Order: sequence, then structure tokens, then C-alpha cells
Amino acid sequence: MKIKQYCSSEADTRNVAFILGKAFTEEGYGGTCTFLRGDLGAGKTTFSRFLLHSLGHNGNVKSPTYTLVEPYELGPNTLFHFDLYRVADPEELEFMGIRDYFTPQSACLVEWPEKGQGLLPVPDLIVDISYHRSGRMFEFEGFSPFGLLCIEGLKSNRQ
Repeated sequence: MKIKQYCSSEADTRNVAFILGKAFTEEGYGGTCTFLRGDLGAGKTTFSRFLLHSLGHNGNVKSPTYTLVEPYELGPNTLFHFDLYRVADPEELEFMGIRDYFTPQSACLVEWPEKGQGLLPVPDLIVDISYHRSGRMFEFEGFSPFGLLCIEGLKSNRQ
């Protein structure tokens, strides 16, 4: 199941991320994996920041481009934010123990998931972000009961 949402501004993006965050919270997001796809500068990290804020994180959200992963403690769960842009070979992820991050108590947001092909689990939700007119087009696609419930949450709260 898919849904598209056009965002003409950063405020629109924030609203969509907060709607998704509400769905995450209602459904419980431990053990989930969300892929964020899009060109450089499309807004993957900005969207991640807004989503983390919607889940209760009050601090800064920095891009994990150089560290590969940033952890965020959110109550009973840890959300791991990955940026795989600089990964040259998926084997690098095996050396860092990437499989250990995907647990029932954690949620994972993965930017540039194609760089981890073969090592990452099947996502619950994919968020594709593309340039569209003067804003961004978000396409959400659910692949699990959690992902489908997120899509339903987005549909019922459309702007």
C-alpha cells in the first residue's frame, strides 16, 4: 500500500513527520525498520530529525554521514539512525556488526539503504523523497502490518 504527500515547505515536512510519529507511537515501533530513499539533499535527514522530535527527542539530530549510526534513547526503545552514503562495500557493515542493531527493542531509520543491500532486513516502511516543483514529494509504502498501519495513519490525517 502506498500514499503520496506533497510538502511545499519545511513546515509541511514537519507536519507529515509528526503525523507519522503519531502512528509510530500508537503502533509501537520497537523491532521496526524504515528505509529513507532520495537524492542528495532531498531531505532525508531533515525528515529524520522531525520524526525523532515527534517521538520525544528534544536534542539535536545530526547527520550520521561520518559516524554511520547515531543512537537515540526514546523510553523503552532505542532508535538507530543510519546514513550509509559513504559505505563503499556492504561488507563494511558486516564488520561494524550491523545485524546487532536490529532487535525487538530497537527501531532503525536507514538512509541510503541500497548501500546495505543483502545485509539489511526487509523494511516495514519505505519513504521515498524526491524534488517536486519547489518542494518535496514523499511517497510512503508499507510492507508489514506496522508499515500498513503507518500508511493508514497518514491517510486518515492528510493535510
